[in-house]
Amino acid sequence: MSGVHHPVESSRNGGQVSSRSWWIYRGTGQPLADIRLGDVLPPPPGWRDFDGGPVLPPVEAESAETDRRLGAVGRATPRQDPHDIDMINTALLLRRPLLVTGRPGIGKSTLAYLVARELGLGRVLHWGITSRSTLRSGLYEYDAIGRAQASLGQGRAGAPVPPEEPEDTGGRARIGDFVRLGPLGTALLPYELPRVLLIDELDKGDIDLPSDLLHVLENGSYDIPELVRARHREGQAEVFTDDPDQRVTVTDGRVRCRAFPFVVITSNGERQFPPAFLRRCVRLDVSPPREDQLAAMIAAHFRDQGGRHDAMIRAFMERSRQNGGLATDQLLNAVFLRTAGVREDEEAWGELLDALWRELSGSP
Repeated sequence: MSGVHHPVESSRNGGQVSSRSWWIYRGTGQPLADIRLGDVLPPPPGWRDFDGGPVLPPVEAESAETDRRLGAVGRATPRQDPHDIDMINTALLLRRPLLVTGRPGIGKSTLAYLVARELGLGRVLHWGITSRSTLRSGLYEYDAIGRAQASLGQGRAGAPVPPEEPEDTGGRARIGDFVRLGPLGTALLPYELPRVLLIDELDKGDIDLPSDLLHVLENGSYDIPELVRARHREGQAEVFTDDPDQRVTVTDGRVRCRAFPFVVITSNGERQFPPAFLRRCVRLDVSPPREDQLAAMIAAHFRDQGGRHDAMIRAFMERSRQNGGLATDQLLNAVFLRTAGVREDEEAWGELLDALWRELSGSP
């Protein structure tokens, strides 16, 4: 890790602290200059070392989505607390999921995009959890009906079967054409460098989902039963991934990672997770952003706005304390309207802020 320049970081109380010598991720929100992660990332612990293959090349970043969340490259980004950067680097080095907790709207999911952009890890894989989410939906989907129709020669509008290769030599529709890997399943492919996977709001899922995740996250591998059953006639199946227009080859129906993905799991603290799940995660409780962090967030999204909105930031922080916590995008909404000239008089502006900065408890 020699040769990596470590700038001074902000501390929790607004002061400064020197960067740790062991940090790889530094919390700058900017791409590492002239540094390749593979050259500075130490080997994993023996119990987190995986040997999947053949090795897949890195995937390009989805710059538009990242810029939408973080602001354009080169603009100021909020400095993270050293403790937060400690935990992120700990998860990176140990190849363990990072469980990020905190109240809604303070930027928990943003961490995944910050890490992906700074370390050059390509497009973030996003698995948004709902009450209907299952482990299988995160790993893969299999269109059994579409395959049956194709096998009968009926076809189906929109079926993902390449027109130049509709069937295998035996007259059967190839099973791989009807398998699409989910975000989790794609993250566990044998990439040369870790993919970044965001599992968003895990506490909204079924109560058994965290326990279901344990085996996959611990072993870094999974089977696709439909491909396993067909391995004698289709030992290698080309399947779709969660990345747009991308396909990979799966051998004998088994996927095993090479570089364990950097997994960010967010939770709003709506329920407790099983101890067995918690002990396999690095845990980070995110604090509400400080005034200087909110100012940097505004600077990242609005060009040449430094210092113009300090009074609004202070008013937002006071309102947030009164209302039990507001989301940072509520501040961004107000700044956008302010810069767009939506302000006729102080009384009207105050009424508009009251509407924008309503508490998040759901009360009318």
